[in-house]
Amino acid sequence: MDFSHSPRATELLERLAVFMDRHVYPAEDELMQASLAQPAWTHDGSWTPIAKLDELKKIARAEGLWNLFLPDAEHGAGLSNLDYAPLCEMTGRSPFAPEIFNCSAPDTGNMELLARYGSEAQKDAWLTPLLNGEIRSAFAMTEPAVASSDATNVEASILRDGDDYVVNGRKWFASGIGDPRCRLIIFMGKSSPDSADRYTQQSMILIPRDTPGIRVVRMLPVFGFLDAPHGHGEVVFEDVRVPASNLLVGEGKGFEIAQGRLGPGRIHHCMRL
Repeated sequence: MDFSHSPRATELLERLAVFMDRHVYPAEDELMQASLAQPAWTHDGSWTPIAKLDELKKIARAEGLWNLFLPDAEHGAGLSNLDYAPLCEMTGRSPFAPEIFNCSAPDTGNMELLARYGSEAQKDAWLTPLLNGEIRSAFAMTEPAVASSDATNVEASILRDGDDYVVNGRKWFASGIGDPRCRLIIFMGKSSPDSADRYTQQSMILIPRDTPGIRVVRMLPVFGFLDAPHGHGEVVFEDVRVPASNLLVGEGKGFEIAQGRLGPGRIHHCMRL
C-alpha cells in the first residue's frame, strides 16, 4: 500500500510550514493572552473576536491556505484524508492554527455536513458564508441527561407543526455557541420517537442563532479552559420554531447525517495530535 503524499500535498505542506514559522508561532503568545483576557462570559455576549486571529485569517486566505480539510474540490482543497493528514498534523502544533486556516471545529464538520447533505438553498444561506469565514457556527447534539455517545439516546424533540418544526430540549457542550460570530446551530433531536427503528427516530435541523427560544445557560470548561471566544455551552431550546425547509435531507435521517459528520471529524482530531 502506497502512503506517499501527492505532489500537491507536498507543495501545500511546504507553504504551510513557511506560514506557521512566519506568522503563527510568533503570534502564539499574543493570541493566548487575548484568549485568557476575555471577560467572564455573560448572557449579553461579553466575548469578542481576537483581532490578531482575524488578521492572520485574511493572510492565510490570500495565500490560498484555506479550507484545506474539504475533500470536495468545488468548495475546498479537494484533498484526500491521506493528503490532508500532514497538513492537519502541522496545524495541530498550535492551538490557533486550525482556525487561522478555516479548518477548526465545529465549522469544519458543519461545512462538510452542509456540502454533503444540504439543499442548494441551505448551502447558499449557510455554507457559503462559512467557507468565506464570514460567520461561525455551533453543533448541538450532546445532552446532559443521557449518554449521548450513542446518538440514539438523545431526547430533544423536533416536531412538525404546519409549515414549521418546533424544537425543544437541553443540550450541553454545544461547541461554538459562545462565539459572537455564531449565526447557525445544527441541532439533532427526535422527530419520530415512536419509530420501531431506533436509528431513524432522529433528524437534524438548521436553527439560526437569533431564533427566539434559545437560551445559553452557561459556558462549560474543557480541561480547565473556556476556549474564549469560542466555547462550549449548555443551551436550552424552548419552543424554538423554524421553517420546515430548515430540516436536513428529511425526517429520520439524523443518525445517518451524524455519522457522516462525526466520522471525518474524528479523523481530523486524531491527525492534529
